[in-house]
Amino acid sequence: MTLPEFADWITFFKAQPFDDFHRFHRPAALVAGSLGGGDLQPRLDWLQPPPDDGLNDADRDLFKAAGFTYRG
Repeated sequence: MTLPEFADWITFFKAQPFDDFHRFHRPAALVAGSLGGGDLQPRLDWLQPPPDDGLNDADRDLFKAAGFTYRG
């Protein structure tokens, strides 16, 4: 494997981890926690957090106030 390909795998793993913890344990915890009912979206965000776009809430509010739609 070349160094650029390895760097691409590191980037991919950071965005979409494929270890046992993320593939098996977190989904099992999600199922167990969902038995109590409630809103599902926070649990799904916990399972696969949205990508970090480097912006904070103030930045997003500024984009919104200026009429821009930021899609990350």
